[in-house]
Amino acid sequence: MKARQKRILFVAVAVVGVSLAAGLAISALRSNISYFFSPTQVMANEHPTDAVFRVGGLVVENSLRRQPDGLTLKFDVTDNAAVVPVSYTGILPDLFSEGQGVVARGRMGPGGVFMAEEVLAKHDESYMPPEVANTLQAAHVDGVVESVTQ
Repeated sequence: MKARQKRILFVAVAVVGVSLAAGLAISALRSNISYFFSPTQVMANEHPTDAVFRVGGLVVENSLRRQPDGLTLKFDVTDNAAVVPVSYTGILPDLFSEGQGVVARGRMGPGGVFMAEEVLAKHDESYMPPEVANTLQAAHVDGVVESVTQ
């Protein structure tokens, strides 16, 4: 085999290897993407039916209900325009409380209940996830609500 043929073969193998690695990386990233949807979008069925996504808003006051198993909790999340019921099995973050911002990651389950795999709470009394703040602000600007409480 001539030196020129060896270089061409090496370049071809390198291109195939890099292409394969890029394809695997893109596939892995695509499977880990979870888009954010507001409660209004979720209730309008604008969310994916076969993929994990995030929903966020404010935890509705007096909506937290512990189930008999002790680990499953149900609560409602609102953007002050729509309400999504959420079910979560696990330990909630220390900063989780009613009336505060929250983002939950999971899938829609039977009966229109969002089955959360992970619940993220705000960092301190003045922080709210940007997606939640934008959703609440949009609901306020659209005239859906008269005031947004924090």
